[in-house]
Amino acid sequence: MSVQLTRTSQPHRKRPAGKVWLFAVPGMTLFAAFWLLPMLRLVGVGASGPSGAMAYLAVVTNRHYLWSLVSTLLLSAVVTLATLAISSLVGLFLQRNRFPGKSLLLAMLTFPLAFPGVVVGFMVIMLAGRQGLIGVLTDKLFGESLVFAYSLAGLFIGYLYFSIPRVILTVMAAAEKLDPALEEAARSLGANPLRVFFDVVAPALMPALISSGAICFATSVGAFGTAFTLATSIDVLPMAIYNEFTSYANFAMAAALSIVLGVITWIALALARSLSGSSVPATA
Repeated sequence: MSVQLTRTSQPHRKRPAGKVWLFAVPGMTLFAAFWLLPMLRLVGVGASGPSGAMAYLAVVTNRHYLWSLVSTLLLSAVVTLATLAISSLVGLFLQRNRFPGKSLLLAMLTFPLAFPGVVVGFMVIMLAGRQGLIGVLTDKLFGESLVFAYSLAGLFIGYLYFSIPRVILTVMAAAEKLDPALEEAARSLGANPLRVFFDVVAPALMPALISSGAICFATSVGAFGTAFTLATSIDVLPMAIYNEFTSYANFAMAAALSIVLGVITWIALALARSLSGSSVPATA
């Protein structure tokens, strides 16, 4: 005689709709109050000027705005590439090597994260301004001061200064998950260190580099404090927005340029998320 055991399962319990709304309403309220409504208002103000919705095309039809946009994008792209190159090498070195003072060095490298953009701009002036260190040294050596703090070169140094710490931390976290056996296998097959880096390490770090590079690019595109401090002869889009708003009281154009800048940044972040999500790092 066989005994058949039957397994009973508890019926699926549906969460009451009231409890769902209890959690959803506060989040939706905050989203509407602090993002959706201000954004809709900004879009409306951007189309309220004499040119209407055509103000959103001014960034490509107006030579001044177009040059500001091109300068902003090129500067941000160069800063991103330089940041990724420097941070990849430094991050890998710090993650794989132990030496006295490593913790202190890492703390100093990430210290710029605590500085606002205005402080970073002031530091660039102290380095490459009219009374800066580079100017004093070049004046003594060559009889002429080298001053570049108030140009795109100075802004590049400032953006690089606060971008490197963010990427270094990301690279170190990603490098910690790499499988050393893959590099050892590549070396055993005769690959030189440079080949190992480009064929094994770089592809494994690529998702982290893409995501951190996108954040670096977006931060550089929208950075204002450093540009404002060094704004003697700098023409980037955040400064153009500031001038339209404060100097000319052209609120519609300032709002339209702000929306365009935000859309460009969003596209860069969305593209980076798509690309980084399609790759799987080589981990243990």
